Amino acid sequence: MVKRSLQASLKGIQEAKKAFVRKGWTQDNLAGEINIKTRQPIWRFFSGRPVERHTFIEICSVLELNWREIATHPPAEFLDQEEFRQPLVWDIDTLVQQLRSQRFEKIQDQCGILQLLDISHPVAIDDIYIDVNILEEIPSFQYLEITELQNLDPKEFDRVGLGEVSQTQIPGKRAVETYSKLRVLGKPGVGKTTFLQHLAIQCNQGAFAANQVPIFITLRNFAQESKVTNEFSLLNYIRQEFLTSGISDTSVIETLLNAGRVLLLLDGMDEVLNQQSNGVLSEIRSFSDKYHKNQLVATCRTAAQRLRLRGFTDVEIAPFTLEQIQAFAQKWFVAFTKTNIEDGQVQSVEFIQKLDLDENWQFRQLVVTPLFLHLACWVFQGQEKFPTKRTDFYKQGLDLLLGKWDEAKGVERDEVYRGFLLPQKFKLLSQIAAATFEQGQYFFEQRVVEQYIGDYIQNLTNVSMDADELQIESEAALKAIEAQHGLLAERARGIFSFSYLAFQEYFTARKIVASHNLQAFEQAMGGLVSHITDPHWREIFLLTATMLRSADSLVQLMKQQIDALVA
Repeated sequence: MVKRSLQASLKGIQEAKKAFVRKGWTQDNLAGEINIKTRQPIWRFFSGRPVERHTFIEICSVLELNWREIATHPPAEFLDQEEFRQPLVWDIDTLVQQLRSQRFEKIQDQCGILQLLDISHPVAIDDIYIDVNILEEIPSFQYLEITELQNLDPKEFDRVGLGEVSQTQIPGKRAVETYSKLRVLGKPGVGKTTFLQHLAIQCNQGAFAANQVPIFITLRNFAQESKVTNEFSLLNYIRQEFLTSGISDTSVIETLLNAGRVLLLLDGMDEVLNQQSNGVLSEIRSFSDKYHKNQLVATCRTAAQRLRLRGFTDVEIAPFTLEQIQAFAQKWFVAFTKTNIEDGQVQSVEFIQKLDLDENWQFRQLVVTPLFLHLACWVFQGQEKFPTKRTDFYKQGLDLLLGKWDEAKGVERDEVYRGFLLPQKFKLLSQIAAATFEQGQYFFEQRVVEQYIGDYIQNLTNVSMDADELQIESEAALKAIEAQHGLLAERARGIFSFSYLAFQEYFTARKIVASHNLQAFEQAMGGLVSHITDPHWREIFLLTATMLRSADSLVQLMKQQIDALVA
């Protein structure tokens, strides 16, 4: 039987102190990393005194040192295998089940709950999650002529680009089973992170990939830690993950990876800052190539997917179907109704019935994503109806997309398009919406929207820019609006629209109401009433009337226009 304690050599202490300084920790930090309540073992380690064997090995592992090179007279092997926690030679199936058991609570805590916006308490993911569908062909990758889209009925707006693709939807888990390396794309709020968390929980509970060990990594956290250590290493990051579950022997991780027994879930490629993205993507590529037998699933916003990953298949989360909306609503109201389950079920039925009314078709356009469906359920629960003043609902949705959603998740985005403030972003989007809607364009070519952005940048900055510089900055701003906020979306190659027609209408009405002086306001109102016979402008009239402090002047202008037409 070998000794139960180990002590560091003089050379080992020097190496350990160098590693300790690089980490920038205190002894209390180091004690916390290896889950001990006192720093006395840390002091004993650095002073060359005997330390419990497993504590010695964990200290070396956290400091990224080979414990055999640090210890004085390290034993050739450990015969007391039970105390060392792992046998020297593993049966892979036994090892997988042992590690799944040791990591079970960590995965449940990491992925088992959701913190929804404006809800004061967390909810179990199983209580709210709805299985998503996957589009194997990505709509924005296809080529369409813009003339094919211009005469589209407004109620068909959200089906653009789906067409035949909608017939090839498959369940999300089937896509993961089909492709060993998968990148799941989607617009903001469609449930990419929740889908990955659901996979982790299903694997953890043995309902999916029961012969694999799930590992969930938030890539922005990985990037931030890598910046501190100046080393992009997924392997070392996973070692630290395993340490928090009491697994200190790093060789078990290599054994798992070489056997292809890891389900690695990488969340939020789009949430990594630009200066770190190349390092993160390079490490994912390298890791995927080296440990190619394992299952890898990554998530990314559709507009941020330009850097490809070799060997990965790109798919996209599909909008919710009516059946999925109904299922989500039932789960939501049961989970959050404060009285009882029956009341929640009754309220979910009322929600769907009122959502299906003709006057609420604009809400039906929005609630095809979990983010807006949650918002609609939350508003409905408070009022037991959909708000007649739709502008308030739209404003809440826009606040989410323009910052509150990222802020709630703790995501820091790159500063783009000259660091526009929120009012400037609203003004830019209002100008694009009004200019395109005035011309009857729900869809517009990329060069057209870039020209609108370029004009706004020129007027805002009053700085002379040559044509090439302005074009580059306009393109960057367009991609930022698409990737960060999802308010403009590429519906087919080089063809853009607002992500929801309701937002184009809202911004158009806002442009009219927010005219900067009385003369401009009167001109804007006159321009609006000139469309009084056009049914496409009906929603603009309603939204404008709602936004005005008093709609008397608008009603008078409408009457004058009608009288003139009758005359």
